[in-house]
Amino acid sequence: MAKKLTLDASGIYYRQLNEQIRAAVADGVTDFVLKNVNSQRYIGGGLDGALTFEVQGVPGQDMGAFMRGPKIRVKNNAQDGVGNTMDDGLIVIEGLAGDVVGYAMRGGKIFIKGDVGYRVGIHMKAYLEKLPTIVIGGKAGDFLGEYMAGGILLLLGMYSDKPTEPITGRSLGTGMHGGVIYVRGEVPKEQIGPGLETQPVDDADKVVIENLVKEYAAELKLDAKEILKSGFVKIKPFSHRPYGNLYVPA
Repeated sequence: MAKKLTLDASGIYYRQLNEQIRAAVADGVTDFVLKNVNSQRYIGGGLDGALTFEVQGVPGQDMGAFMRGPKIRVKNNAQDGVGNTMDDGLIVIEGLAGDVVGYAMRGGKIFIKGDVGYRVGIHMKAYLEKLPTIVIGGKAGDFLGEYMAGGILLLLGMYSDKPTEPITGRSLGTGMHGGVIYVRGEVPKEQIGPGLETQPVDDADKVVIENLVKEYAAELKLDAKEILKSGFVKIKPFSHRPYGNLYVPA
């Protein structure tokens, strides 16, 4: 049976809050509600197993970093570094997120309703059964998917506070050498990194997108059919060593 705990983060330094959470986990608590969160860092960092967190407020940097399995739901916006090097689990953000979401992410999923900042999904990597996945409901800043080595980025561009901006910033996928970026609609050519171009999605891609959109929509209470009304394109790397020609052979 789940053991639940509500913690009030008002005025609590991030170290003390995380110490309280870890002590509670050691005592058998599995379900947390964190109230009045205001920029406390590292929430859920490094935790394992079937834990759940409802974060009320705006968490600070590196929420969910290195975690393996927990589910975190943020009822607001989130700052930079969400899911830094996370290995497994699910993070759902009901608002916006900052820069470097999913940096070097190795597994699990991050679902964001709104816009994200710069360098989201950089250095993502997949290994064996691990398939790190980020779905962005809004728009993204520069260098989305930079040096991406594996996994899936899905950019919808629908739930954005920036209606006049392009769906993504400059240098989309720069240096990527693995994984795939799916984009709802089209991407201006000038926003795409060197040597990359959009490609049509095939039947296998459509299955992946549809399943992912349905899961994302269910978590955020959105209309999956509305999301899937539009077509999608994909960006894949042209080489596993895109900068190989820059190195002098030994």
